[in-house]
Amino acid sequence: MGLHVLDSHASQVPFLRVQGKFESATQALASLSLQQVDVIFLDIQMPDLSGLEMARIVPPSVGIVFTTAYPQFAVEGFELAVIDYLLKPIPLSRFILACHRALEKRDSPFPGDSRIQEYLFVKTGYDYVRIEWASLLYLEADDNYVTFHEKDRRTLTRMKLSEALEKLPVNTFVQVHKSYVISLAKIDKIERHQLTVGGHLIPVSSTFRQELLNRIH
Repeated sequence: MGLHVLDSHASQVPFLRVQGKFESATQALASLSLQQVDVIFLDIQMPDLSGLEMARIVPPSVGIVFTTAYPQFAVEGFELAVIDYLLKPIPLSRFILACHRALEKRDSPFPGDSRIQEYLFVKTGYDYVRIEWASLLYLEADDNYVTFHEKDRRTLTRMKLSEALEKLPVNTFVQVHKSYVISLAKIDKIERHQLTVGGHLIPVSSTFRQELLNRIH
């Protein structure tokens, strides 16, 4: 899929205006130094710098969507907090979805950094599953495994709860038990030794209770 296909897709998105098309990263970087753009669609394989290398250089205010034929770079790409990762051949519907995500990032409450990550990719089996913070109710740990509980889905991954806590956004989640971390926004009720999150009863230990109360006041 070449630039002409992406250009054709872009012409069918009414709120998208193409400000430049380049075959190399150095050409694109030179253009970025002269004009402000909201998002760039970036290939992984380019003749000078790779897309991953370029993504580390562009200003944080510029959103990035990777468009590539190489799925093996997806995890590294999302670690850079890019908006989306599109695999070639890219259907028009998938391209439009990425554009809407870019628009949401541009209009987010944090316009200074369009790459504030609102999700996490976790490995389950041979697959990687995207977990959106907005849909996550709580995390449940069992030894070296953590289950991410959403309203209609559970995702089990090999990870310690301490590792998961490091990946969660600050001030959004709180640990309430040695085996549980909950979303503050999803709390329905707090009792003496338990709380309710999305209809699920979660134990609250005395070790973490005061921190929980501090966070909700």
